[in-house]
Amino acid sequence: MPNLKEVKSRIKSVKSTQQITKAMKMVAASKLRKAQDSILQMRPYAEKLYGILENVAQSAEGSASSVYAEHRTANKVLLVVISSDKGLCGAFNANAFKTAIKQIEDHYQVQKQEGNLWILPIGKKSFEYFKKRKYQLIPDFWEMFHQLSFDKVREAAEFVMSGFVKGDFDKVDLIYNEFKNVATQIQRADNFLPIEANEDDKEENAQPQNNVDYIIEPSVDYIIKELIPQTLKIQFYKAILESNASEHGARMTAMDKATENAGELLKDLTLMYNRTRQAAITKEILEIVGGAEALSNQ
Repeated sequence: MPNLKEVKSRIKSVKSTQQITKAMKMVAASKLRKAQDSILQMRPYAEKLYGILENVAQSAEGSASSVYAEHRTANKVLLVVISSDKGLCGAFNANAFKTAIKQIEDHYQVQKQEGNLWILPIGKKSFEYFKKRKYQLIPDFWEMFHQLSFDKVREAAEFVMSGFVKGDFDKVDLIYNEFKNVATQIQRADNFLPIEANEDDKEENAQPQNNVDYIIEPSVDYIIKELIPQTLKIQFYKAILESNASEHGARMTAMDKATENAGELLKDLTLMYNRTRQAAITKEILEIVGGAEALSNQ
């Protein structure tokens, strides 16, 4: 049985840890509220805009200006993998990396072997994970979460879009965690470029969006040149916001669970302390009684 000093030291250590996890939970909850508001406001706009984008891009097939809808053999692939800068958020980062590795193994094994697979990491954890595993990295944007803003996201999106237009990449996928609620994140591997219709949406809707007849003004070329690039940047930004909200939700859940576990451990340690203390008192009493008995026999 451990002595009282050891148990007391452990209780003090666990209480200190519990205070830290409780504070981190409160900070994550505060950040989550802002991040959640941002993504909930962005979703309807981004989804509707992308639906319009898909239809306009399809109607412009064959047009010289429809560069973002050009389907080519995926010889050169870019994966944009979005993680967090910090840990202590449960399986948030591990799930994103597993999704990325599965996407590579299922679809891009040949490109990887031929050296035609690149990773654009966003977030420190993503950068460190793929750098350690010797993947070809584009390390220009991994610090984006230091001061997250649309301007910074736009720079990364423009780099990716420019690379696709120039032929540096034939296909671009976004790997990220989609925010569902505080306790649940959905791992996504979404196509970013080239623009293509969503087959799931077609099956779910009685009247597919590609049957919508748009009146386009001033011209199709103008819409292609102005609307499509802006819409793609919005989609890129949406993925970043989804991941950001998911991170804070995952961290809040992880810290809440850690706080609960610390509380349970404190109960066990307090019980152990009381038992050890009682045993020590009982031992002292027995020693006193034994000494008194010895003196009386003399």
